[in-house]
Amino acid sequence: MESPLQLEIHGIKSTEHVRDVVEKNLSKIEKRFGRATAARVVVRAPNGHHQSGDPFDVSVRIALPAGREINVGHTPDDERLTDLDAAINDAFKRALRQLGDEKDQMRGQTKRHAEKALDGEGFGEP
Repeated sequence: MESPLQLEIHGIKSTEHVRDVVEKNLSKIEKRFGRATAARVVVRAPNGHHQSGDPFDVSVRIALPAGREINVGHTPDDERLTDLDAAINDAFKRALRQLGDEKDQMRGQTKRHAEKALDGEGFGEP
């Protein structure tokens, strides 16, 4: 990665643990997609007014060459994401999925269902 990791942590005391989990996930991304140029990760604890049950909010932004970006933002409503590690891992899993799609587009390997439908192919016509 060309730029150092930008990590923001809000409302969490164990920042070293968060940094370790984020860096572990980021290393997975770098192994699979070495072309990432920068990464910004924001981890927010649930609102302090609730004792439990609210998910952590984790957003991941990865910059790619040619001005492309991957943004993983809104945390889906899932009770498993009330665990900090699970929330971070889920955000990076979604980022990996988007990076795979972006990589396919950059290589020109996207699916062409829409073009076939416009040409009339795939509707039983010879």
